[in-house]
Amino acid sequence: MEQISAHASSKAGQSTLASYYHTVRQQTLNLCRPLQAADFELQAAEFVSPAKWHLAHTSWFFETFLLKPNVSGYQEFHPRFGHLFNSYYNGIGQPYPRGQRGLLSRPTLQQVLRYREHVDAAMQSLLTGSEGVELQPLIELGLNHEQQHQELLLTDLLYCWSFNPLDPVYQVPVARAALPATGHANRWLPFDGGIYNLGHKAGKGFAFDNESPRHAVLLQDFALAERLTTNREYLEFVQDGGYLQPEYWLSDGWAWVQQQQIMAPLYWRDDVDGMQQFGLNGLQPLVLDAPVCHVSFYEADAFARWSGARLATEAEWEVSARPADPEQGNFVDSGLLTPQPPVAGGDPLANGLRQQFGDCWEWTASPYQPYPGYQPAAGAVGEYNGKFMSNQMVLRGGSCVTPAGHVRSTYRNFFYPHERWQFTGIRLAR
Repeated sequence: MEQISAHASSKAGQSTLASYYHTVRQQTLNLCRPLQAADFELQAAEFVSPAKWHLAHTSWFFETFLLKPNVSGYQEFHPRFGHLFNSYYNGIGQPYPRGQRGLLSRPTLQQVLRYREHVDAAMQSLLTGSEGVELQPLIELGLNHEQQHQELLLTDLLYCWSFNPLDPVYQVPVARAALPATGHANRWLPFDGGIYNLGHKAGKGFAFDNESPRHAVLLQDFALAERLTTNREYLEFVQDGGYLQPEYWLSDGWAWVQQQQIMAPLYWRDDVDGMQQFGLNGLQPLVLDAPVCHVSFYEADAFARWSGARLATEAEWEVSARPADPEQGNFVDSGLLTPQPPVAGGDPLANGLRQQFGDCWEWTASPYQPYPGYQPAAGAVGEYNGKFMSNQMVLRGGSCVTPAGHVRSTYRNFFYPHERWQFTGIRLAR
């Protein structure tokens, strides 16, 4: 009886994993439906990648780390794709230069789509075989990796389209009733200090290796703003000359502002009809009570100083998020590809905070460093997170373009402090 139960459980696990695989892979294609052929080739800067490259690279991951090592007789789709679509895994060969991905007019989009079909067909056999259960952690890593690229596909496209005077529209704005003004200052919610265990708890579902190991930290009492900083509040900082006053800025941030002549968040446009914002809905009037987004760490930190506050550490953020973890059902996928104002009269999350998951990635004051006892995975897949633990800052919470179900209270995102093409926002702390 025990053997029958175990066998049935194994089959159920295989079926669930196969369904998960196909759902994630199909969603990537769904995101590409509004695009025309030329849109797949765009690369406006080295830090963004063409949509076609995202389609190929996510397939390359499964081919490289799962199919080639584990499927006897597997035939590569193309012998040079291993070089073209390797992102940064130096342990398995020299990657194609990141800044030149937009030069790859060949392979064509049709060839890349056939590459995905080739990989999916081979993965189907792996998912339904006995090896699928043993390889489940690596398969889950590949799927979560693809979800990260789904988000990047949209944010990279937005950045590339921002240079087009036609102001392309990815998603037609959703008609909705006018929302009342926030109506009150950002309230402060207190949290008790103490010794807390942070990080992913082993055996509690998928997590990236940088979320472990679980470890103890000592926190002092702290408070977080109830909601994210709004465009209205950030506009006051801009109009008060916040970008012109060095006392609010870190030294590197002030140098960045001066060198790049930054005067507002990315995608803000001061028009004769008022402040506009470019987004995946095209060019729209700035929604004053929506969360400010597309700000760098430097801007978030300067705004916090101007406000007489600070940014939370990632430990404070994680402690505050526990009662509102999206795994407990608090993540709401609105289907809108833009941050939204809090719903008037809507209930806060279980921790009393609003907008903690799924509006904007929230900058923290914490540098991206390994947790005590961290060990990257063996082999080339160990290059996934660990080697980037230098000169970057941690963000938490997910954004409006993060796939639903992809975030959790322990999730650690990270970017360089000057970067702002992601949906990055601000929650004040003190």
